Amino acid sequence: MRIGVNVGHFAGAPPASLAARLREIDELGFASVWFAEAYGSDVFTPLAFAAALTSRVRLGTAVAQVPARTPAATAMAAMTLDHLSGGRVVLGIGASGPQVSEGWHGVPYARPLARTREYVSVVRQVLAREAPVRNDGPYFPLPSPGSELGKPLRSSLHPYRAGLPVVLGAEGPRNVALSAEIADGWLAMFFAPAFDAVYRSALAEGFARRPGGRPEGFEVIATVPVVLDDDVERAADRLRPELALYMGGMGARGANFHHDVFVRMGHGAVAERVQELYLERRKDEAAAAIPTELVDEVSLIGPVSRVRRELDRWESTVVDEIAVQGLPDDLAAVARLL
Repeated sequence: MRIGVNVGHFAGAPPASLAARLREIDELGFASVWFAEAYGSDVFTPLAFAAALTSRVRLGTAVAQVPARTPAATAMAAMTLDHLSGGRVVLGIGASGPQVSEGWHGVPYARPLARTREYVSVVRQVLAREAPVRNDGPYFPLPSPGSELGKPLRSSLHPYRAGLPVVLGAEGPRNVALSAEIADGWLAMFFAPAFDAVYRSALAEGFARRPGGRPEGFEVIATVPVVLDDDVERAADRLRPELALYMGGMGARGANFHHDVFVRMGHGAVAERVQELYLERRKDEAAAAIPTELVDEVSLIGPVSRVRRELDRWESTVVDEIAVQGLPDDLAAVARLL
């Protein structure tokens, strides 16, 4: 199993030690480094920064939001960075959520799977550069309907790799199936080894709809929190606030897809309580309401010996690569362990 690092997006400001940490990630032999975006720092700028500081590690977006850019703009950024990095880019794409899509980008969120399918189709056309790009779909029509001057165009930049991998960030079963149907991989969040069979089923459904079935090289990358600490409860305490944020504070009541993941996992009562407390701004109580058993399902926590044992559960799942969430305090220790 490969091990990478998902730095995420910047809260407040980028880490002061980011350049040194990125060099360390490359030198220690991690497989990949990923960045994210929400409604602050973007995903491509730090990835370009990382490309200039590293020489080996793969560079991934986890994820570039569909509503943030036209599909052509996303393909342009990925293709340009692939050239500048010597072919190290993995383009992760995700639908985001209604709060960010409509409240931050001003883009309707309706029918996110259909929108993502069409978006990926246009991105693939740009990356392949086999013909001028056309799209007759309802979300990203090209050329623009009714335009007198617009015409189909082919990228002036030739791709470094026409097969630059495109992976989808997905949490719900239908979206996971979509990644198997149209993408080169699935970016998983809040993956739980205990529910591996559910994810395998969703992937199988998507591969069944794909001509030729599962393509060679399809990969599953799971972002996983890792906290090394001799005290399991203390380790869990470090993760509870962020889990409470995602479970209770992301999106809105009835429209929080992270919340829904935990409901599907059988933690409906906990998820409802956490959301209730979080929306009442009782954030500390929301975090405290998350049992250690739940934290343990979606993370690797505790003493080194315990985490090594727990890794056996992950080795037998569909996951090909673990992207350690955030920048670990001791990258060398994590690298030695994993």
